[in-house]
Amino acid sequence: MGRLAALKAMVREGRIGFLVDEVMTGTHSFEPSFGSPEQRPMEFRVTWGAKHLPQRASPTNDRFMVYDLEGSVTIDGLCFRKPCRGSLALRYFKDHTIRYTFWFEVDGRPYKYLGEKRNIHLWNLPRSHTTCFGRLILEETGEVVSTSVTRFRMRSLPGFMASIRLA
Repeated sequence: MGRLAALKAMVREGRIGFLVDEVMTGTHSFEPSFGSPEQRPMEFRVTWGAKHLPQRASPTNDRFMVYDLEGSVTIDGLCFRKPCRGSLALRYFKDHTIRYTFWFEVDGRPYKYLGEKRNIHLWNLPRSHTTCFGRLILEETGEVVSTSVTRFRMRSLPGFMASIRLA
């Protein structure tokens, strides 16, 4: 949907919303029972946002600053561009974190990714907003499959900013 069409839809539906595209790249390491523990590439490309922003902006709402997320994930040794869905929670006021939670399947087995950008404070935004520490969990057993560190690359900032759009 184009930007003008998105604006018209929002006006017609009496709402306001946004979407943004984000790419996080880095490395992961399998736990010994799931594979070789050396560092391997990992990437997730997601779009996150909300179609009804005022609902997400109210501290009394249980989805306060929690946004829908979908995209794809590549984890070397496990999957390539698998579709994923979940949420991104901006927890600036609660515990100074940004949390990514998403689910995907590989060969019929469900996985859950839990990632967190930590220690979000004004004095460390370039570091805290760019580094995400994650765990990949096999849903059926709760076992940790892999741990990761992914980063928002500053060279992708222009694309990130340009991707912000009405939804």
